[in-house]
Amino acid sequence: MTVHHLTSRDFKAKSTAALEDAVLQGNLVKLKDNFLARRTKAKESLPEFEDLRDASVVIKKHTIAHLDFYLEAFEAAVTASGGRVHWARDDTEARAIVLDICKQENAKTVTKGKTMVGEEIGINPFLEAHGMTPIETDLGEYIIQLAKEPPSHIIAPAIHKNRQQVAALFNEHHPHLEHRGDDDVDGMLADARTVLREQFLKADVGITGANFLIAETGQTVIVTNEGNGDLTQLLPRVHIALAGIEKVVPTLEDTMTIMRVLARSATGQEMSSYTTFSAGGRRKGDLDGPEAFHVVLLDNGRSKLLGSPTEDILRCIRCGCCLNACPVYGKIGGHAYGSTYSGPVGAVLTPSLAGLSEAHHLPNASSLCGRCEEVCPMRIPIPKMLRHFREEEVASGKAPATARRGIALWAWFASRPGLYRAMTSLGTDMLSRFGRKRGRFSSLPMAGAWTATRDLASPQGSSFQSQWAKRSKS
Repeated sequence: MTVHHLTSRDFKAKSTAALEDAVLQGNLVKLKDNFLARRTKAKESLPEFEDLRDASVVIKKHTIAHLDFYLEAFEAAVTASGGRVHWARDDTEARAIVLDICKQENAKTVTKGKTMVGEEIGINPFLEAHGMTPIETDLGEYIIQLAKEPPSHIIAPAIHKNRQQVAALFNEHHPHLEHRGDDDVDGMLADARTVLREQFLKADVGITGANFLIAETGQTVIVTNEGNGDLTQLLPRVHIALAGIEKVVPTLEDTMTIMRVLARSATGQEMSSYTTFSAGGRRKGDLDGPEAFHVVLLDNGRSKLLGSPTEDILRCIRCGCCLNACPVYGKIGGHAYGSTYSGPVGAVLTPSLAGLSEAHHLPNASSLCGRCEEVCPMRIPIPKMLRHFREEEVASGKAPATARRGIALWAWFASRPGLYRAMTSLGTDMLSRFGRKRGRFSSLPMAGAWTATRDLASPQGSSFQSQWAKRSKS
């Protein structure tokens, strides 16, 4: 699992830097204006959307409960169609498997479709270290490869870049092509096609991810909007599909059910532009396709989640919708998280796979507003799992001392209802009186972290418990 070993202090520093980056803040507005607005429109145009969500949850829950059965069925179906399945316990084994396949083909150039598992195992720098040239063919991934940056978003890896930044990158890395102005979007797209077309034609091996693995048929499925995935797997001699073991689904019909909520949740489309099913290598009489087909199934800690408090995260279909809805991600972007997976899903998945000791700060990167669970097509209870990790963080002593002392003090008062009611009523009354004139506080003892960037509203009226008691008596 690729974690950059950020400490809580590092995370705060990177988050602060992101908040002060005016360009990044402008770029992140696209999350709300593009993805969320389109999702709402797509959802409202499909009356059975909520029913499809429920059906999708049932499918994934059933599959995870019988994961071993469906994975073995998938392997048997892949083998029957002429492909081969490789099992990787961790990122080290996965990289070694990919390298061995590439060496057998004497590969020099490896084209890549978008794959989060590829990011998770760090396949690009690994192949480069062994004398091969990996080329990202998804436009967003190609942009960040030129920038030497990791993805900032699960489905929109270059969401943190604007067209001016992309133009600067293209002009730097494409000196043999026409210089592009900031607004010449069509020209930049043409340049990307020109450069990538040459790579497609000379690639020895193509690597893609997989949105689904169909146990019934042995097919892998990718959904894209650019068609690069098709060229990545059809033109080279060998196609390697990288996937986590949780991507398996029982049948083709199940796949189609989940796909109806996937695109709508991810990009607000009814269906992505390209939906590609792959099974086995080229057969006699086929006009195109790879000579060999390999599927690398990655565990990397996933099997340990079965039966655990965070098992539900295995239902994730990587639509990125929770990132689009999260107010924290919407302000700091993905790089501050220091992990392959950012946003709410990353705040759960990273400590689940890499261990809480590696990423105990991430579950705190949430307001627990519940928006992520509300929009998640698989209804994953992310806030519940974040609270679980926060409890583990405190119990293990990894939480900051000030947080532990604060929680301990609150627990002491909360376990004494009479004292708790008296103190909260007194505190509410005092804050109400002192803040009545302005209606807010620009500074307050023990609230400096809050008032450093925003005012604290003064209470209006008595405490909730006092109002409840009065209403109960009446």
